[in-house]
This record gives sequence, C-alpha cells and structure tokens, in this order.
Amino acid sequence: MKRRRKPKKHLSTKIGMAPGSLVYVGSMDADAAEVAKPIVSVMAYDAAELTEQVLSADELASFKLSDYTNAGKKLWLNVHGVHDAALIKQIGDLFHLHPLVQEDILNTEQRPKIDEFDDYVFLETRCFRYDKLAMAMDSEQVSFVLGRDYLLTFQERSTGNFEPVRTRMRASRAHIRELGVDYLAYALLDSVVDRYFSVLEAVGDASEALEEVLLRKPTNTELHAIHQLKHVSIELRRAVWPLREVINTLTRNENDFFKPATMPYLRDVYDHTVSFIESLESIRDALSGMMDIYMASVSQRVNLEVRALTVVAMLFMPATLIAGIFGMNFHEMPWLADKDGFWWAMGLMLGIALVMLTIFWRRQWLTSQT
Repeated sequence: MKRRRKPKKHLSTKIGMAPGSLVYVGSMDADAAEVAKPIVSVMAYDAAELTEQVLSADELASFKLSDYTNAGKKLWLNVHGVHDAALIKQIGDLFHLHPLVQEDILNTEQRPKIDEFDDYVFLETRCFRYDKLAMAMDSEQVSFVLGRDYLLTFQERSTGNFEPVRTRMRASRAHIRELGVDYLAYALLDSVVDRYFSVLEAVGDASEALEEVLLRKPTNTELHAIHQLKHVSIELRRAVWPLREVINTLTRNENDFFKPATMPYLRDVYDHTVSFIESLESIRDALSGMMDIYMASVSQRVNLEVRALTVVAMLFMPATLIAGIFGMNFHEMPWLADKDGFWWAMGLMLGIALVMLTIFWRRQWLTSQT
C-alpha cells in the first residue's frame, strides 16, 4: 500500500512586491503525483510583474479570464493531473473548449496532434523520462491550448519539466514576460524537445557501451539490452515523427496565433526535431548492426567450439583405427607375438597424433584468432 505524500508548498514572490503574497506548489515525485489530487496553478504576468497562484475549487468556480485580460495581463494556467473529467470539463467550459478537445486531454494514450480552431490552437505531445539502469522509458502526455491572451497546459503528473521556464519568468527583468503567450508556448515546447535530446544522448551512450561489450564476449544479457534500446528508440520515433508535422503546421501560422518575432524560434524547434530524427535513425541503424554483430559473434563462438570438438575427434580417430585393427581375431599379425608390440602400437598412435597436432597448429586450428 502506497503512502500518500502531501505536496510541498512554498511561498511565491510577486515581482516588485513583498514575498509571501501568493502560494504555488513545487514539483512532486511521480508516485506522489499519481495519488495526489489535480493541481491547478496560474501565472498572470506582464512586463512589470508576475503573480502565481494555486486555484482552489471555489476560486476556479469564480475564475474569469476577463479579470486578467482587461488588466493587460497574459495568463498561463497549468494543470497537474488530467484524470479528473469534472475538472477538465470545468476548465473547458471556462475557456470555451470544444468537447472533443476535452476528450483528447483526458485520453492520455494519443500520438502528437494539432487541431486549429478560430479562437485557439490545441496540440498534444509527449514528454519522456529514461531510466539508465533499467534501460526503460516512460512518458506522459502534455497538452497545450494556445489562445490570444492565454495558454493552457495539461500534464499527467508534476515532473518538473517546465520548471526552467518558470524560473526564467520569475527573474526580475525576464525578457520572456515582455513577449506574448505565443513565445511562452514556444519556450515550453522547446523544453519538451530538449528533454528528447537528453534521452537520446543517454540511449546513444548506452548503445556505444553495449557495442564494446559485444565485440568482446556477448551474452544473453547484451541481447536483452539490445531489445530494450530498440524498444526505446521505437517509442521515441513514434513521438517525434508526428511532432515534427505538428511544429511544421505551427510554422505555417495560418490563424496568426504566433507573432512574426516568434516564428524564427518556432522554426528552430522544427530544425531540432529534424536533427533529432536523423540522430535517432543513426542509433537505430547502430542497434540493428549490433544485432548482426551479436548473431555473428554467437555463430563464431559455436564454430570455434565445433572446431575444437572436431580436432579432438580427429586426434582419436587414428588411435581408434589402430586399436580396431589389432583387435581383429587373426592368428598372424605384425607385432602380435612381439613382446614390445603393445608399445610399438601405442607409439604409432602417439606419433600420428603428434603429426596431426603439428598440421593443425600450422593451419592455426588450435587458436581462437581465426
């Protein structure tokens, strides 16, 4: 039975005001996030100040976007935990989200996609976390709803993926706060893609280490590791290939949700996804090559063992032949009446064996280098 852990609460700061005015919740570990209730946090900001707040159920019920937009504020609302259908519906009604969009947010097993509406753009992607020891990877769905003056993000759990962006926004002279919510959406999307590269680097290091082991003495452990890494690469490919098309759609900017100043940054993210796919394909090719190396190494090892057994069998074949000849029931045979006949026969067996060993040694059949 898992123990419930209460999320840690920290006092936030309001830029230009005394600390302690508002409260936000920091990141939790995955186990705590799975059992904790959903957390709705809000960042309202402009170039001069930033406020952070965690909305209770009553505050969410009385929430109005116009209270912020009328004051010239831009809004970032983030939800940790998307399995509460009533909460998602409540937020969807507040921001007039289509029922199918709400359904897509709740369904966390989807591939990256994008839907464009008149008032907002909805897109989904996945964020990954790689376990180096287990060579396994798990992922969570991250949903974005980009409006004219607001950005909604929905995460399955609190993993700290967006914390670097929050840290940048909390700076006293943050350039990111001077820009629109479109730039904030870019920054969050860029942080997701950057996480892909950290996973890719870990997979690449693991594959290089595995290749060195395969060249020495491969075992079933290495075969299992190859399958694990191939599974990880397949999961990454399934996520990034459609994400590239999603970002490509965003760069066309048909509904003008992204300002011209943000477009170069968005195209840079697209270039990163293309670079990621190329690097991933190289790793996939290397893993396929490692599978061939493993099969060739195993085949070579079997051939060496068979050759060793063949050499031993061939050494004993002349002795078996000689012993069989002298075991025949003839009355007249060479060395049969000789008192040293036994030793002559044994010497003949040993001599033939030494000659054969010399031949095998010259042909390098007695070493594992060929």
